Amino acid sequence: MMLERNWLEHANPERGRFRSLLLKSLQNFLNNIVEKAQTQKRGGDLRFVSWDGWMTEAPSQFSISPRSLESLPPEQVFDLGWAVTVAERALLRLREECESKGRLRLFHVLSCHLAAERDEVSYASLSKELEVNEAAVKKQLHNLRQRYRSLLRNEVARTVSDPAEVEDEIRHLCAALAAASE
Repeated sequence: MMLERNWLEHANPERGRFRSLLLKSLQNFLNNIVEKAQTQKRGGDLRFVSWDGWMTEAPSQFSISPRSLESLPPEQVFDLGWAVTVAERALLRLREECESKGRLRLFHVLSCHLAAERDEVSYASLSKELEVNEAAVKKQLHNLRQRYRSLLRNEVARTVSDPAEVEDEIRHLCAALAAASE
């Protein structure tokens, strides 16, 4: 390596002994070898996960078919990932609240109907499953929906610096989720 790079041309008797130059060069060489052996590539021991694989296998309330993911441009996939994350965080907080109040069963039964239209919900079957009257089911679902909206708004508010941007971000979130379901 010393000969290939014409390294000896840098030797100057006025700067010190040749032996000192060789010793310092050897020390630097050995230090570089040790440093290189201990150096990790960018990311270190991190294991990278395929985005496509994660999106198709991620446990999510918001299921998106792999075919839909492939058809979306990268910007929409990014927006969708953000929207799903925010919505699921709000849903998780709602679940935790229900659990702390001893209403976890109610959450499990009604949570899949939070975004459903009224005519898509069979209140009679939910009434039988929860063993309460239909009016109580409607009231509980209404309350859960209101609380979910509030938690969703709070989650979105955490992502913006100006509270005036929350409404626009919620519209963007809804548009991203709607685009994926088409």
